[in-house]
Amino acid sequence: MLTITDRRFAHSPSSFGRRDFLRIGSLGGLTMPGLRAAQSQAALENNVFKNKSIVFLFLQGGPPQIETFDPKIDVPSDNRSCTGEIRTKLPGVWFGGTLPKLAQRADRLAVVRSFATNDGSHNPIPILTGRHPSGAAMSALCARAAGPFHPRTGLPMNTVIVPEAVKPDLKLGTPTATFGLPRIETSVASAGSLGNPYKGFIRNGKPEQLGNFDLNLPRDRFVDRYQLLGKLDDLKRNLDRSGEVNGMSQIERQTYDLLLRGVADAFDLSKEDPKTIAKYDTSHLFNMADYHKGGKYFLFNGKKKLVDQERWTNLLGKEMLLARRLCEAGCGFVTVVDSSWDFHGNGANNPGTLVGMNTLGSQMDHAVAAFLDDVEQRGLSDQILLIVTGEMGRSPIKKNKDAGTDHHGDLTPLLLAGGGLNMGQAIGKSDRTGSRPDSDPYGPENLLSTVMHTMFDADKLRVSPELLPPEITKLILDGQPIKELF
Repeated sequence: MLTITDRRFAHSPSSFGRRDFLRIGSLGGLTMPGLRAAQSQAALENNVFKNKSIVFLFLQGGPPQIETFDPKIDVPSDNRSCTGEIRTKLPGVWFGGTLPKLAQRADRLAVVRSFATNDGSHNPIPILTGRHPSGAAMSALCARAAGPFHPRTGLPMNTVIVPEAVKPDLKLGTPTATFGLPRIETSVASAGSLGNPYKGFIRNGKPEQLGNFDLNLPRDRFVDRYQLLGKLDDLKRNLDRSGEVNGMSQIERQTYDLLLRGVADAFDLSKEDPKTIAKYDTSHLFNMADYHKGGKYFLFNGKKKLVDQERWTNLLGKEMLLARRLCEAGCGFVTVVDSSWDFHGNGANNPGTLVGMNTLGSQMDHAVAAFLDDVEQRGLSDQILLIVTGEMGRSPIKKNKDAGTDHHGDLTPLLLAGGGLNMGQAIGKSDRTGSRPDSDPYGPENLLSTVMHTMFDADKLRVSPELLPPEITKLILDGQPIKELF
């Protein structure tokens, strides 16, 4: 952010507005030729883009359907939730025992009990892309339709939040490659064949990534254009020296320029009301260091390391708060990726369901409930669609130590909230044991279509299909969303 101070008012510093800074940016070479051209201006000007946002909470690893939104009651004990069941506000609908806050807000939620990715491996591509032939994450497809940057705030329309985004000094260990940060960068942020302009921007916590974008200049010397240019050049040289710029994609380079314009404020939780931060905060729920290397839950029988806990954090609440801030600032699609939900309990890389749900399940319950309350109080419930899911579910019958379960692609938990869609319902049903759909099934293609119909006006596209790129128009008009939500 560029701040212009005035020594004549020592106790009342002033600053130029955004319009002035855009003018300053043009002096410093910070404008982005082609940015406006990259925007889907026709979509914006004709209101095809509904100006809504998506927050996609990706529970990588495979959240168990029995423990979350589809517990079974009248079944043998090894098929029931190991954390118990709790009644929701919806008649006849129960949630797992670690989700009491979401149960109390079920009238604001929709759970889909006949949803399945049909992929029982740790393959995030089907759920992230909706199996679109481009191989692009649905977040990138939305950016392709709406433009890679918000036309007023300049915020990237496709942003990925990891724990380091809210705690830049966080030093996490290295889990298996399945759940490491490089995998997140290549899959969650992928733009597939759409190309780098639509790739997700990941705030990875490195100090040099954002740097210090507060360039303080006295007002009485601001008239010296060359001094300003010198300051900007110094900043660019510092970024070059760090080596960060050399490896950046086009969208990351553009994002740097935009952050220089003040967009970094959206990533700064210190600007949030402390009372709001306290409501979101999940750090008190468990000590994440206990699950990291050297912690008391890192070893299994004193021997085998549960390394996939290395990226477990108790920061999900603040990540969800950051997601709300980004949506308010104009981001169209925010993906949140925190910990691994791979609860095998087999003594290898992962803990079992009891440990997993009592830590991560309780944290998700608190963080999502805080998010729902916050966006409702701000009048944003209809403007933000929250999606909570994973790349698969878990085997409904517990086989391993600590109530551990294995991979299961035939049924996948899916929760949605807001977006102006029909809430307060359980859609579809699973069979008696929670193994597979027992009503019309839905899959990633339907979820992708739901997202696109939430963000874009299909009726206007039917009349004027040229308003969006042809592949996006085809996706929206040919897709089949989850019909009960509309």
